[in-house]
Amino acid sequence: MEDVLADLGLPRAGRFDLTGDPRPAVLSSPLPVADCAIASVGACLGAAAELALARTGRLPEVTLDTGQVAAAMRAEFWLRDSAGRGVEGFAPLSRLWRTGAGWVRTHANYPWHRAALLAALDLADGPDDGVRPLVEHAMAQRAATEVEEVVYRAGGLAVAARSRAEWQAAAGAGVTSASPLVAMAPLGVGAPARSGAAALPASGVRVLDLTRVIAGPVGTRMLAALGADVLRIDDPRRPELPLHAVDGVIGKASAAVDLRTAAGGELLHHLADQADVIVTGYRPGALARFGLEPEQIADRHPGTIVATLSAWGEAEGWTARRGFDSLVQIATGIGWATSADGERPGSLPCQMLDHAAGYLLAAGVLEALTRRARTGESTHVAVSLARVAQWLLDQGPVTAVPPSSAADAEAQADAFRTDLGGGWSGISPPGRLDGRALTWPHLPPTYGRARPGWD
Repeated sequence: MEDVLADLGLPRAGRFDLTGDPRPAVLSSPLPVADCAIASVGACLGAAAELALARTGRLPEVTLDTGQVAAAMRAEFWLRDSAGRGVEGFAPLSRLWRTGAGWVRTHANYPWHRAALLAALDLADGPDDGVRPLVEHAMAQRAATEVEEVVYRAGGLAVAARSRAEWQAAAGAGVTSASPLVAMAPLGVGAPARSGAAALPASGVRVLDLTRVIAGPVGTRMLAALGADVLRIDDPRRPELPLHAVDGVIGKASAAVDLRTAAGGELLHHLADQADVIVTGYRPGALARFGLEPEQIADRHPGTIVATLSAWGEAEGWTARRGFDSLVQIATGIGWATSADGERPGSLPCQMLDHAAGYLLAAGVLEALTRRARTGESTHVAVSLARVAQWLLDQGPVTAVPPSSAADAEAQADAFRTDLGGGWSGISPPGRLDGRALTWPHLPPTYGRARPGWD
């Protein structure tokens, strides 16, 4: 946890009781996935304890079970509906493909990304079973890097498999071990956080959540578990996928606001006036037209803490590209570092970059709240999946323990299963404060149906 604590400036945050197997078999990998997973959650809880100290004068005791961390790192996989069924996370065209030269990973979960992929390859739309062999044939006619470029130009998502050295050459100096894992930059001076019952470290804190998919929602729902009042806003023209319409709104209120209308933009800035924290999960510069880049927020809503999450961070030539965990893994060398045979890229046992980034982002927000409580200073917190990948790779390889069987993994996860309402169940938030288990403050609401405001 030393890298994280150094970035956050939390000398006491590493002091917590850790129980369970230090490397749970369900997170077995040739890379230290369990170590980084535990460190990211531990840093978040440590930052929460530091905020509690600033607000109450007392540092709570933190306890963390590694089995619960392992379950939380695969929370979307363990989500179950009223019939006990999981929800598919990847669409058929979101996968690894062999090309004429190298491998490429595509992401086509959203309909608009799927359409862009097919358009880039000059293929007509159709059922997945019929389209898949056509995509395979088209991939075989091109090199992986060519596919990457043509798909991105069409507005889709595809990334060529690179070694770590190849990624470092492609990314330049933007994402290196020298750059902060959790960047914390001053953003002005404002009022301390709103007061509220201090039952939990972030009680009374209002968080405006403008994130999607896994990483951002993991961070903001953990803030909710730590007491924050989180309001998630989505674009009604681009609704969330079924999995994330449940998993991504646990512990929050979920509302829809169309920022492309004058009324929607005005409403969102009205909400920003009332928020202590604004969390965004888009490419740097993508929200400038809405006045929601960090500097714009600082000017219009002084004192607001801004947390930004992106796929590629400051990687040269990549900042403006869209990205997801699976793509960042394959681009940064994780695919080859986890390959079973050196012939086909592998992958991590979970969406570790997403989950770790989410907890690290939450840790940064909590530390920013501590700074604001003590000095009145607001902060811009920034985390990227690419920098988390660098952090994981920096730790070096480990000897992988034998992985859990599917039955054992499910039994272990069920120990941390909690009711989400409506017959749904999922994993409870990891960690205990003063012996009290964290819980989700709200069951998942009907997606996008809440009133866009705080009660």
